[in-house]
Amino acid sequence: MSTAQHPPITVLTSSRAIVSGEMTAATIVVSLSTGKITSVFHSVLPPSSFPAETPYTDYSPHVLLPGLVDAHVHLNEPGRTEWEGFWTGTQAAASGGVTTVIDMPLNAIPPTTTVHGLREKVKAAEGQCWVDVGFYGGIIPGNVQELKPLIQYGVRGFKGFLIDSGVEEFPAVSSTDIAEAMAELADEPTTLMFHAEMIPPIADSVGDNVQWSLPPLAPIGPLNEYKTFLASRPTSFETYAISEILSLALLAPNLPLHIVHLSAIEAIPLLREARTAGIKITAETCFHYLTLASEKIQDGDTRHKCCPPIRTQSNQDGLWDELLWEDDGVIKTIVSDHSPCTPELKLLPPSIAGNQLPTPPSEDDKEMGNFFSAWGGVSSVGLGLPLLWTSAYQNNRKIAPEDIARWCCANTALQVGLEKSKGQLAVGFDGDVCVFDDEAEWVVGEGGEGMLWRNKVSAYAGKNMKGCVKETWVRGRKVYERGRGFVERKPGDARPCCSQRHNIRIIPCKAAHTSILS
Repeated sequence: MSTAQHPPITVLTSSRAIVSGEMTAATIVVSLSTGKITSVFHSVLPPSSFPAETPYTDYSPHVLLPGLVDAHVHLNEPGRTEWEGFWTGTQAAASGGVTTVIDMPLNAIPPTTTVHGLREKVKAAEGQCWVDVGFYGGIIPGNVQELKPLIQYGVRGFKGFLIDSGVEEFPAVSSTDIAEAMAELADEPTTLMFHAEMIPPIADSVGDNVQWSLPPLAPIGPLNEYKTFLASRPTSFETYAISEILSLALLAPNLPLHIVHLSAIEAIPLLREARTAGIKITAETCFHYLTLASEKIQDGDTRHKCCPPIRTQSNQDGLWDELLWEDDGVIKTIVSDHSPCTPELKLLPPSIAGNQLPTPPSEDDKEMGNFFSAWGGVSSVGLGLPLLWTSAYQNNRKIAPEDIARWCCANTALQVGLEKSKGQLAVGFDGDVCVFDDEAEWVVGEGGEGMLWRNKVSAYAGKNMKGCVKETWVRGRKVYERGRGFVERKPGDARPCCSQRHNIRIIPCKAAHTSILS
């Protein structure tokens, strides 16, 4: 087997690359035997600098970014594979330059609340993943004895709900449950994360169940108007939940805490004050909170339903202000929270653009467009990079590729304990590379672009985008090329668990969390 036929390295170069957090010319050399970056040169080296027949591509003037790490994705398999699965979900991720996804513990059956549930997830993922995949564990009432074993099997953190999750197999936790989990995890190398919504003692609404409540808890307004739904989950739900979490934080002062999908800017002062007091707590926000605004949501357009809800334009501006704050902001990462379902569960009226229901219901079906009955979640995995870049372009925001690499690559890798292998174009890191054309323009959904997840329903259908991913590389091997699709493979070709002979792996292989974003 000659070296000429099977070169040991591949070389990617460009006049623009994000290396050590800075834009620079760079040449990236990746070992094909280990999948690791072996050299980084701060210039565009010619092909003659490498052995003959070495695979070499100069992508100038496109930007070479580290592969994105999406630290919040619902892949739903097994159990609800008709909603989403590893094959389609990871293809969608790869098409957007995402080379690592971390799967949330709920919406699959069984959920990842036991070692058995984790094993079922891993079994379902085998041979189906186009990018590297890691898993979170879940905290629910009564599973505290499962938490340490799940850490030993490599979950990247734990998530719990302080409000109804929407699925019966993943119930919400009480303050007592949280205290027990904190005691169990107090000195473990992991992160405890929360869906931070909680009904205050006095509220005008109680979430999705309001339509069956008696006044004054009944909704005020038509159920197909977004403002009615928004009023049913006010910012006080988030601030009250976060206050409850912070009140318990001293039970485990060394345990990092994290707020998933923060939407309400009113929570930012609470988190900043807590961090100043030494509490180890961070937050993430989502692409939809940064790019969608409640004022622009049509009546009945349930593609926009998610929890916490999409809030006002002024709230969106406040989230951006926090991200771009020069000091130590509390929002460290941006994730998709890709949470799809079947089209039928969205109850989307046929009149809404982008609806692709196989058999549209009649217009007089009173449930169509009901924000309270529709499943909540925005499908967006793989769209994050162009969404952020489009926001920068359309709103004159001072966002650079370096910022996106920090929020969506380096910091997300650090958040899930993969900062030694993911999120950087550096020697010793995985050869995960996203080739980004920051000038291209395209439309989500046209020709199938940007919506490769299983069910083609998204709040972003028809959106004009600035910037697109040209290629995605996972550990030195190209998995996606725009216009040509994916590397030819069939289901079952890949192997999990760090096999170097194949292009994907399930992360980790009994490798516990190593460090935490602070």
